[in-house]
Amino acid sequence: MNKVPYIHRDISWLSFNYRVLQEAKDPSVPLMERLKFLAIYSNNLDEFFRVRVANHRTLLRAGKKTKKVLDFQPERLLQKLLRIVKEQQEEFSYIFEELIVPRLSNHGIHIIRRLELDDYQKEFVENYFADELLPFVQPVLLHGNKIKPFLNNRALYLAILLKDKAVDNPPPDYAIVKIPSDHLGRFLIIPNKNESIKTIMLLDDVVRHSLNLIFPGYDIIDSYSIKLTRDAELYIDDEFSGDLITKIKKSLTKRHIGPASRLVYDRNIPKHFLDFLTQVLELANYDLLPEGRYHNNSDFFSFPSFKKDYLLNIDLPPISYKPLEMAPDFFGAIREKDHLLNQPYHSYESVVRFFEKAAVDPQVTHIKIVQYRVSKKSRIMNALSKAVEQGKSVTAFIEVKARFDEENNLIWGEFLEKAGVQVYYSMPGLKVHSKMAMVRRIEDTKPIIYSYLSTGNFHEDTSKIYTDLGLFTARVKINSEVTRVFSYLETKKRGDISFKHLLVGQFGLKQNLLKLIAQEIQNAIDGFPASIILKINSIEDQDMINALYQASQKGVKITLICRGICSLVAGVLGISENITAFSIVDRFLEHSRIYVFENKGNEKIYLSSADWMVRNLEHRIETAVPIDDPELKYMIKLLLQIQINDSIKSRSLHHKEINKYRELTGDLAVRSQVETYYYIKRITERLTQ
Repeated sequence: MNKVPYIHRDISWLSFNYRVLQEAKDPSVPLMERLKFLAIYSNNLDEFFRVRVANHRTLLRAGKKTKKVLDFQPERLLQKLLRIVKEQQEEFSYIFEELIVPRLSNHGIHIIRRLELDDYQKEFVENYFADELLPFVQPVLLHGNKIKPFLNNRALYLAILLKDKAVDNPPPDYAIVKIPSDHLGRFLIIPNKNESIKTIMLLDDVVRHSLNLIFPGYDIIDSYSIKLTRDAELYIDDEFSGDLITKIKKSLTKRHIGPASRLVYDRNIPKHFLDFLTQVLELANYDLLPEGRYHNNSDFFSFPSFKKDYLLNIDLPPISYKPLEMAPDFFGAIREKDHLLNQPYHSYESVVRFFEKAAVDPQVTHIKIVQYRVSKKSRIMNALSKAVEQGKSVTAFIEVKARFDEENNLIWGEFLEKAGVQVYYSMPGLKVHSKMAMVRRIEDTKPIIYSYLSTGNFHEDTSKIYTDLGLFTARVKINSEVTRVFSYLETKKRGDISFKHLLVGQFGLKQNLLKLIAQEIQNAIDGFPASIILKINSIEDQDMINALYQASQKGVKITLICRGICSLVAGVLGISENITAFSIVDRFLEHSRIYVFENKGNEKIYLSSADWMVRNLEHRIETAVPIDDPELKYMIKLLLQIQINDSIKSRSLHHKEINKYRELTGDLAVRSQVETYYYIKRITERLTQ
């Protein structure tokens, strides 16, 4: 048992995903955006079951010795997780069916079911089924244990209750039919005599309407949607020998045929039918999760908007960072001073041009980059290829263990290798999660290093929806250490590598963070004002949490802005009463990590790739870069203050009011992401005047 309050990471993660669901429920969110939040919630939950719940199911099968070393009981935890998800799914159904569908109708968008079709629409649906769907539905009659169907991972099926017409008083038969949304999309636009009304039918209901065509010798009693989620963990040991790339490639082929981690089913399915499916699919009770009529709700990402832009968010186009984008001498502008980019408010163009200009600059000799996640179409990757053509030495470190991006990373790795890039792959025993790149340039016969260190990946797509901070710098003290990180990644030899300015995972990152907290504690003891501001995605490491508890007890004022997992319990008298913790969920995904230590008025501020989780602090190569420029320090503190003042999209993580919208005093309501956009717009315009 823990001696201090601590929330299990998976319980806390479900609390975060509920904040996403809150956005779908919020009437102030534009209607089409509310559908997108349902999609995000559903997509998040699928990944959670494929990875985290799959892990707990594995622990259930573990031996007694393994279970003894755990600080929780897997069965009790799994039961609690399933109970929370069941409650959330009931609210999900209510939000969709009672709050969103009626409001769509108010705006002339009707989601209809088969009983609502008129004769003309029935003919349209039946023709569509015969012409487009019939080859893909894969009907299977289930006869006891004689037929054990294999359900594809995350594919949609209808479980059908039917009776043989040729038999008097027959017992019910069972069948399954695939809903081929992976081939044809989920939403079918149905013609309507009133052209002002847009009518949509989900593919599930198109198949339901046509079941008599599939089973002509049977009476259809009813049908119920089901979906099987399979274990997506790769179970690759972090070994110090062996060909890790080969193992990952082999494991990727097994991801879609892994053991079941969840059967999602329509909660209205009869118990005898559910029992039958549980038996024939060889499932246990903890593999079962009731949902509503529809599954795979991540498909709502592609729900047609019918050009009703007023039902979408107001556009906030990325702001051009002209000090770099319009600079006549790109590298000279970085040499003159550090530059801070704030995506998605700033355009990502400066980052892309960093590589594109380096690729063709005759003075550039070397380019190095860490690739953790990258878009499927990438100007950055193409620039690296072009740089080789121009005679540059180009090095890319590719982390192939980036979950769900393994295949894409391997594809890019092969592309870069064919182009002549020196490619290094995952380090055994570690993930490389640093977000960094460097360019070496010869100026006046001397080599000058330019680097870009970020809280986010080199991903041109997510840069439009993730909030991240990135620093361009030519500071020698930083870049000499950036080169050391790359040296370690390339040689995998520690040697006498040390870091004085960068905080680097596996080279004292966690120990240095604990020292910074300890210094604030000492400052408080000595009577100085002491404070810490942390903006992170997740905090779960118990050593870090205990250090923050100790700091709180000594009078250090701590502000924690935590988007996701927060195992720390804030506001407990005598333990964490000096910790204010909250989470912001809005139109952009909060992704930046910022650490601020008051340090007797001379703040130490870091931008980092690392959350405060065991995996980040113990098992990854991470980097945190110090901010020295007074103007950039001021800007970061102001950006944090905007978030601290958020009175619209921030939820409390105080132990008595988790996920309650914060009520702040003040004359003006503050929505931090919108306020940040216009702040960035104002200062960027001022920089170019």
